[in-house]
Amino acid sequence: MSRSTRYRNTDLEVTSPSDLQLLADALTAQGVLQLAVVSGDDGEWHATFETETVFSEPETNIVAMLDAIESLPSPIRAMWNECSKREFNVGYDCGLEPPSFTQALSESTLGRIAALGATLRLTLYAVELSE
Repeated sequence: MSRSTRYRNTDLEVTSPSDLQLLADALTAQGVLQLAVVSGDDGEWHATFETETVFSEPETNIVAMLDAIESLPSPIRAMWNECSKREFNVGYDCGLEPPSFTQALSESTLGRIAALGATLRLTLYAVELSE
């Protein structure tokens, strides 16, 4: 078990009133893999994606997803625009070391996220201490 704080990954989570499978197929073809596409009890479709490539920081991970989304053909991009939720969820494993840990997103990447109508969420996973 690692007790070091580290970047885990970034998930892309989307919600739409329409079936998201065509969007999932288009993103998967570009290396953004579908983890789930489900019809929820709320009448909405929910999908979660992550990149095929493992990255060591969120900036390069999110940029790979942005590149894929920005290159979607118009009909699939319309599906993206229809989504009520478009969220990049950045996950970190929290540990006891180092004393401080920082990573950043550039102004350019933040601008691209905003231009796509997406949001940014941080998820921090607590360290598991064994007895």
